[in-house]
Amino acid sequence: MIVGAGFGGLSAAKALGRAPVEVLVIDRHNYHLFQPLLYQVATAALSPADIAAPIRSVLRHQANTSVMLAKVTGVDTVRQEVVLGARRVPFDFLVLATGARHAYFGHDGWELHAHGIKKIDDATFLRRKILLAFERAESESDPSERRRLLTFVVIGGGATGVEMAGAIAELARKALAADFRTIDPRSARVTLIEAGPRLLPAFDELLSEKAKRSLEKLGVEVLVNAMVTGCDASAVSLGAARIETRTIVWGAGVRASAAGKWLGVETDRVGRVKVAPDLSVPGHSNVFVIGDTAHALDRKGQPLPGIAPAAKQQGAYVARAIVARLAGESPAPFHYRDFGSLATIGRRSAVVQLGRVHLSGYLAWWLWGLAHICFLIGFRNRLAVAMNWAWNYVSFQRGTRLITGSDPETDAAASSAAPAALLRESA
Repeated sequence: MIVGAGFGGLSAAKALGRAPVEVLVIDRHNYHLFQPLLYQVATAALSPADIAAPIRSVLRHQANTSVMLAKVTGVDTVRQEVVLGARRVPFDFLVLATGARHAYFGHDGWELHAHGIKKIDDATFLRRKILLAFERAESESDPSERRRLLTFVVIGGGATGVEMAGAIAELARKALAADFRTIDPRSARVTLIEAGPRLLPAFDELLSEKAKRSLEKLGVEVLVNAMVTGCDASAVSLGAARIETRTIVWGAGVRASAAGKWLGVETDRVGRVKVAPDLSVPGHSNVFVIGDTAHALDRKGQPLPGIAPAAKQQGAYVARAIVARLAGESPAPFHYRDFGSLATIGRRSAVVQLGRVHLSGYLAWWLWGLAHICFLIGFRNRLAVAMNWAWNYVSFQRGTRLITGSDPETDAAASSAAPAALLRESA
């Protein structure tokens, strides 16, 4: 049984396709999501369908694999059952690949105002919020409120924050530049806040500095060594200083899913399960935890990064380990092969770190694009993303600038105006 069809879970399921086992994949969504490109959905560069694929479609050729749409609420390791609300499903081997969610470092109230980006719903919510900010600024008569609407704050200087800040800046300065009459979208203020001394701490220091300069060239205001002390509906606080804004994007931290609580085992400070060298749970050799849910160590004793390549390698390894166990063999410890790190800053600008090879600029941007297209699931998604990127590059436009879903502020205004309208009509 595999719980979660992200990079790790799907990799394990596909690797077990020819094994003499029955595989059951459980996920609360019916699709596999390519999370690294969610920020492009949030900034209207891609459609959600471009970066997601139905799980059943991906695994349809595996005769030994079934898919169940359900939400897991617990694990009974004594009875070897996964709990799905009132229902229980037995397993012989269990792979937990349930991912991670946002973490606000003890300030959970900030989540109401600083929105993370882990799911399609998060991305479409942020797309609506960002595009509505420009629409409201167009009709806003108060200069102070207009400045707040045209100020966008991204918290967190990792890859997610850097890519998001660059994408918002490009959206304002390129795609929307000629679409409004009252406001000039190019005047939008985009601020990236990082508590540490530099951006992209996982990269070489020189690449971090190049990423900072590239963002500043796009017009992004980069603040390092800046600790956020508060978030509310109208501003971000940095000690005594305040940046007034109506749009805050959170990319500063994550915490693991509830898998550690389900199992009742030791976890690290962000909730990741501390696993053995073969990625199994200590005391439960038939239960494996992988991806963002696992606290696994590399050869130097450092935690493995929570990135797609690591999760995919862990998924493939666990499949081999299960087959080895069925054959009465003991699997060798898992060893992660680091193929490098990539992050894009904007149009024709990225940073790539492949071992001792460090690249930035145009060539790095091409490598970043090719790597992401290769990692996408399915030919249709690869083709759709490549065509959208080509169109965006040639036209400087974003093809999915749709404001969808209900807007709480507009709905509240409409509901408060309704009684007065009825009174006028009655009078």
